[in-house]
Amino acid sequence: MRAPEARRDAGGAAPDAGAPLPACPITGEPAVARVQTVSARLLHDLWRYSHGVAPTPLRRDGARIGLYRSPCGLMFFHPRLEGDAEFYGRFYRRWRVHARIGRFAAERVEYLAAAAHVRPGDRVLEVGAGSAHFAPHLPPGARHVGLDPHAGEYAGAEGILAETVEEHAARRPEAYDVACAFQVIEHVAEPRALAAGMLRCLRPGGLLILVAPLWPSAITRVPNFALNAPPHHLTWWSERAFAALARVLGLEPVAIERLPPTPHQGLIHWMERLSPVLARDEGPYFRPRWRWHLGLAGAYLMARLAYAVRPLPRGATPMDVMLVARKPVRG
Repeated sequence: MRAPEARRDAGGAAPDAGAPLPACPITGEPAVARVQTVSARLLHDLWRYSHGVAPTPLRRDGARIGLYRSPCGLMFFHPRLEGDAEFYGRFYRRWRVHARIGRFAAERVEYLAAAAHVRPGDRVLEVGAGSAHFAPHLPPGARHVGLDPHAGEYAGAEGILAETVEEHAARRPEAYDVACAFQVIEHVAEPRALAAGMLRCLRPGGLLILVAPLWPSAITRVPNFALNAPPHHLTWWSERAFAALARVLGLEPVAIERLPPTPHQGLIHWMERLSPVLARDEGPYFRPRWRWHLGLAGAYLMARLAYAVRPLPRGATPMDVMLVARKPVRG
């Protein structure tokens, strides 16, 4: 039986009480609740004014987008509009994303945590590899191949291939000992399909490693935070959600854990710490209110000053969750 919803959702729109809730992109079960709806106009304007890019293919005059909670604990947007190559090209260039990743690559906890599961000589596939900052963390003799359909200038360098995991799985089935993706699964419209494609690249007994932003955490409490919304982030993850993904794919969980915060996340942690307005853990997370807009702008300006003095505030809590799961060996 479906859980009852509020008379009005947190986005301010009166939901259609008779309309079925969309299916969880992991399990296929109906969502248990609509957390809120968000106008495409609000999301479009948040991206344009806070990040200076057009969030294609999201149209300003498009339909409202819902945020739903799955029985397994996954939070997901519907419809899930994936950012296209034009959006990511503009976004990565404007904000020098690869350079920012490289600045803190040596101390990124997710790289260190994942590398601890890799053995010397392992064949490692990284999906969404960017400029391959994970590769130097691997043990001696480990061989790294990176995939990134938006690789751009990095295509062909450091073993980076500009192809999707589905294309690569067709060419190299069961070719790897470890398949990993850092901050990737939350970007795709079909996360289960992405993980399944990675599994096709893994030998029996190989390890799947996924890291995604955690819900709830600092990134979900910053009000009107476009970076955590379509067309960039389409799903929000938790330990329960990763456990459900492993179960649906028939994997043996090796580890499901929250990762300690690292300095590269410091600006978001400071924004949460300094914002005069915070989104509640149960929502809403986006509102077309000046108090929320001004709170976001003020938090960002104060966070930049604080970050210059101390990259990570005291008491910062985890903002990422990691799944390590083993592909079953054929009987």
